[in-house]
Amino acid sequence: MSPTPASTVSLVALLRRFRRNRKGDAIVQFALVAPVFFALLFAIIETALMFFATQVLETMTQDSARAILTGQAQNANYQASDFKTYVCGKIPALFSCSGISVDVQSYNAFAAININSQINNGAFVNNMQYSPGGPGDIVVVRVFYQWPLFVTGLGYNIANLNQAGYKRLLAATVAFQNEPYK
Repeated sequence: MSPTPASTVSLVALLRRFRRNRKGDAIVQFALVAPVFFALLFAIIETALMFFATQVLETMTQDSARAILTGQAQNANYQASDFKTYVCGKIPALFSCSGISVDVQSYNAFAAININSQINNGAFVNNMQYSPGGPGDIVVVRVFYQWPLFVTGLGYNIANLNQAGYKRLLAATVAFQNEPYK
């Protein structure tokens, strides 16, 4: 049986009415734009939080390096674990002590300083040393933290440690000449 002309006309009228109706227009546009908007918003928040964490790590490193600069760490016979515990005492809620790596190296002159990258093929190179030097020595204190990233699955990837899950290596460096302590 063939369709009646009335049902064909009503279908065409229904399609015309649907095309003219704009009541759901905003929700459809929002559904199209929302994923991109939220991905961008979360990427901005994650980047800002990472920059804030880097600044906190810088401040923490400067405060901790002062113990070496003034000779307090040397006079107290700090070892690498003791100095890491001292650094961990300055950690705010952003970091965990287990994720902190501390590298302290001393040199005879500023020209002799050689700082290597701690990233090799997407992996963290953990060759930390502890040599705080003596009075008048040049010292470089570096503190590292592997910051976890969450928005990388949305196409925004700032990770530089890809072998440890998506993480970004935050680093803070302080270079100074030890005071002539006794």
